[in-house]
Amino acid sequence: MRRVLRIGHRGAAGHAPENTLAAIQKGIDLGVDFVEVDLRRTADGALVVLHDASVNRTTNGRGRIDRLSLDAVRKMDAGNGERIPTLAEVLAVVSSRCGLMLEIKVEGIARQVVETVQAVGFRGPAIYASFLHDELRDVRVADPKALLMVLFSRLPRAPVSCATKYEATYVGLRHDTATGRLVDAFHQAGLLVCVYTADRPGHIRHALSVGIDGVISNVPDRIAVG
Repeated sequence: MRRVLRIGHRGAAGHAPENTLAAIQKGIDLGVDFVEVDLRRTADGALVVLHDASVNRTTNGRGRIDRLSLDAVRKMDAGNGERIPTLAEVLAVVSSRCGLMLEIKVEGIARQVVETVQAVGFRGPAIYASFLHDELRDVRVADPKALLMVLFSRLPRAPVSCATKYEATYVGLRHDTATGRLVDAFHQAGLLVCVYTADRPGHIRHALSVGIDGVISNVPDRIAVG
């Protein structure tokens, strides 16, 4: 039977505040294969887990993350008393328990991300993903054996060749752009296909029906792969 990866989006954001240790722990508790988190950098150079460019939506604070110090960020409530975690904190929680998908959200941090993963001796598969495809080149330089995922928000004219030129293992597609024909084309090129962010049962069923290899979801417990 085909193995489909269950990937918790921003931890398991349908169950706990997104990109917090609580959400990540929930994803682990649900038995996901990977938890996915978003990475940005503070004004003083710390790698933290946050989706947006600012803290406004997800915390009780205000401001752009790249203009805030780590000390200031640590004082903010990210929901239910949770804090914005650092990458190092996430690596410590996840190591040996499941895989980790690291989405690089800004330019210029890829090598620092890889160095942090290597420095802590992270045990467990790590996938480096980005819509900023040139960041994946920097990941490859820092770690020639890294698993890469090319993310597409809109499909380019030649999506397969775009993905292969970055020596990716995975591609990430919006769930509403995945078709059987497109998935087959990626598979023929040796690429594995994941879709995001599939939360509704019908969207998950469609993704599974076209032969994808992984589903990224805020509610990964809805992904029935047996």
